[in-house]
Amino acid sequence: MMAQGDIVLQLRLRDLREDRDLKQQALAELLQVHQTTYSDYERGNLNIPLAALDTLADFYGVSVDYLLGRTSVREPYPPK
Repeated sequence: MMAQGDIVLQLRLRDLREDRDLKQQALAELLQVHQTTYSDYERGNLNIPLAALDTLADFYGVSVDYLLGRTSVREPYPPK
């Protein structure tokens, strides 16, 4: 059974990508994975490595907590 946070992550990844009119292939290239691997991330078939989450958060200008559904605030945390 999928956890609520997993569903939020999948939806946010897809929504952020579609809001920018990007194809999965573009994100796969950013993460240096195959398009099918990225597709599996969006569908919840594979867990996303922390480094990939960090890269996606930076790319989209959001926090990892936003991607994970821990907050509805999109802005990333200020650097230390």
